[in-house]
Amino acid sequence: EARPRRRALPAGGGHGSLLSSQERSVRLRRWYELMMENKDELARIITAENGKPLKEAQGEILYSASFLEWFAEEARRVYGDVIPASAKDRRILVLKQPVGVAAIITPWNFPSAMITRKVGAALAAGCTVVVKPAEDTPLSALALGELANQAGIPAGVYNVVPCSRQQTPAVGEVLCTDPLVAKISFTGSTATGKILLKHAAGTVKRVSMELGGHAPFIVFDSAHVDRAVAGALASKYRNSGQTCVCTNRFLVQKGIHDKFVEKFAKAIERELHVGSGFDAKTTQGPLINEKAVEKVERHINDAVSQGASVVTGGKRHSLGKNFFEPTLLSNVTTKMLCTQEETFGPLAPVIKFETEAEAIAIANAANVGLAGYFYSQDPAQIWRVAEQLEVGMVGVNEGIVSSVESPFGGVKQSGLGREGSKYGIDEYLEIKYVCFGGL
Repeated sequence: EARPRRRALPAGGGHGSLLSSQERSVRLRRWYELMMENKDELARIITAENGKPLKEAQGEILYSASFLEWFAEEARRVYGDVIPASAKDRRILVLKQPVGVAAIITPWNFPSAMITRKVGAALAAGCTVVVKPAEDTPLSALALGELANQAGIPAGVYNVVPCSRQQTPAVGEVLCTDPLVAKISFTGSTATGKILLKHAAGTVKRVSMELGGHAPFIVFDSAHVDRAVAGALASKYRNSGQTCVCTNRFLVQKGIHDKFVEKFAKAIERELHVGSGFDAKTTQGPLINEKAVEKVERHINDAVSQGASVVTGGKRHSLGKNFFEPTLLSNVTTKMLCTQEETFGPLAPVIKFETEAEAIAIANAANVGLAGYFYSQDPAQIWRVAEQLEVGMVGVNEGIVSSVESPFGGVKQSGLGREGSKYGIDEYLEIKYVCFGGL
């Protein structure tokens, strides 16, 4: 059932499109408008599926819809080229054409935005898509499909293949090995990404991947402490720490360390509220499952056993089940699990450092490099650190960097390619060189 069918937008193998660029633009725009008209209901679906606080879910829907709006506009800006030839009787043309069928494999933490960021670009380019949503959050993908149908997206262009956790590996393998699929776009863990890359290698598919992160958040002595604390709170605890760009390691310079930790702890206790995502005052919903809770506990226990101190939080919340207290650890070292693995939960470990070179070395020691953040008011230091951090995205005096206009992606084992921005559509286009001779 997961075998994709080629219909509608790309006419077989991506050799053209049954809809003009203007028609694709109009229908993507209408899809965006329908999302905005139904934004509250779509947000409630997200909260029901993954527990995200309703306010955050509403923010995700606006973010998600913005990709359809953006790529509706980009659909009409896929430009080719004319290159001067060295021979007088030749003309050199460059065409950009859709790659064909794209398999879109998305995670549970942003069940709407991760779809539209990929699908918006694919449809704008003239591709069809087969979406395999996370087994925990299929309803958001299906709701988007209903709105796509209402927007006039032709049948067979946006396809959804929901499946159980047990079936996920088999479905993923089918999508990555089927010769009808020309492109794979995946957001998820680095380990799963490597498996999908192996499957896709057999037919040499185009692949883009946004994989795991281990984001450093560096606070230098020159930083504005209150702004750094506000940025840290947003960067760490959004979606209860369950985003790929969440800070996983705080590196705070010796001269400002104690003040930062004290203010950060007070902000956590004052501003974060654990509860049901449908409760208006909730800022921290449940983690996605028991396995996620156990990982947070394992990282805390390992750190404490090696000398770390729990400043605030540190245990399961009294609400029980998958709820966990927002946690801050001090006296953390690079030998602890929480600084070596992505926690994906509400745990903030703080490492004290002395020199800029030391901070850069710790930050770049990871084999992944998705996002990184730092706070400084020294212009020369800002340039040095921004250029030296081995990540795909850098937040300078900012804790949130994602936007529709910006290229999203990482380096090292954090993935391949970029999503969003003017560059995102290129992931779904082939470049064809045409030589006219005998002129």
